Amino acid sequence: MNSLLRVDDILRAKRWLVRGGNHARSLILVVWTMIVFGGIYGSVMGSFGGARFYQMLFSAMKLPILLAATFILSLPSFFVVTTLLGLRDDFAASVRAIVATQAGLTIILFSLSPFTLLWYVSFDSYDAAILFNLLIFTIASVSSQWLLRRFYRPLILSNPRHRLMMWSWLVIYAFVGIQMGWVLRPFIGYPGTATTFFRAGAWGNAYSEVLQIAWRFLGA
Repeated sequence: MNSLLRVDDILRAKRWLVRGGNHARSLILVVWTMIVFGGIYGSVMGSFGGARFYQMLFSAMKLPILLAATFILSLPSFFVVTTLLGLRDDFAASVRAIVATQAGLTIILFSLSPFTLLWYVSFDSYDAAILFNLLIFTIASVSSQWLLRRFYRPLILSNPRHRLMMWSWLVIYAFVGIQMGWVLRPFIGYPGTATTFFRAGAWGNAYSEVLQIAWRFLGA
């Protein structure tokens, strides 16, 4: 019960997560949340076409990896821009707000997982499954922006330039995250094919591929 109350603190954007003195406690909470709730939604993604154990397991492992890798790759440019704007003294607090928001994103994804399961049992189109999960991630990402705004509010009040940094992070994170999701695929896995952790020929342009999938789906 205590763990659930702490998870609720993330959804309520409690300030102790980013401003409290016990930062180790905050870090353990957000990492635990990302692994558990992100892993659950990842396993749901991998259940398309029936309960395939290894695909569900791999997807459960890869979704937290996706979030962590996107964060790590986005952080250097965020640090440089933060420094250029003279906000380096608040960099640690900014990072804690961002990480707490990522944990909130996984909770939102978890809450939307029943809709993904309902879609899977209602439609058997692989392209449709990809597009639906993209929609779910979009909804979760937009919803998590409200969390980020609430975590960032004290920083913005102290210096309005943090508002620019908040939006800069969202743009950088979305750009990197979409491409990383493509590199780390498959998360859903095509039924009837061999289950692999990574797909051969992983590199490519995620944006052009998504447009092609949408075109095929609409054409069908």
